[in-house]
Amino acid sequence: MNQPGKVLYVIVCAAGPAAEVVRLVDLAHKHEWTVRVIATPAAMDFIDAAMLAERTGAPVRSQYRSPGEPRSPKANAIIVAPATYNTINKWAQGTSDTYALGILAEAPGLQIPVVVLPFVNSAMAARTPFQRSVTDLRAEGVRILLGPGEFEPHPPGSGSGQFDTYPWHLALTEVEKLVGAKRQI
Repeated sequence: MNQPGKVLYVIVCAAGPAAEVVRLVDLAHKHEWTVRVIATPAAMDFIDAAMLAERTGAPVRSQYRSPGEPRSPKANAIIVAPATYNTINKWAQGTSDTYALGILAEAPGLQIPVVVLPFVNSAMAARTPFQRSVTDLRAEGVRILLGPGEFEPHPPGSGSGQFDTYPWHLALTEVEKLVGAKRQI
């Protein structure tokens, strides 16, 4: 579980599936990743931070570390899941007003593979700002799992019916492809 070179940051946003992010953590552990969970401030109300800390061996971070606090290990890859409309749009615009967005703002410049598994409804996904944000992030090399065979937006008001089928596994599969391709270069 704690092999060097296999550090995965899981950035969790405030959306319904966030309560089940442990599914992704456990799956990543089975694939021998060391996992660090980073939550947006709003996501802290959606997750069981104590249980995730126990599962990962490290506290869930939602704020910048204090002086003297040890640094987290450097990430070899990042998964943002569930990624909200708000986080995707703020990230694409270059906003870095939370610890999670600060990590994401830097990642493309550091060439850290990033996979995004959104959780948005079809009305939000149809908005021009969201579509522009997805296009802009993809142009920077961010892999956004949005579309047929990936995450498909649900009708407004039906999100809670999608929690059990949220495709956590797709994000990990894609990260492993990207990290494998990067190592072969």
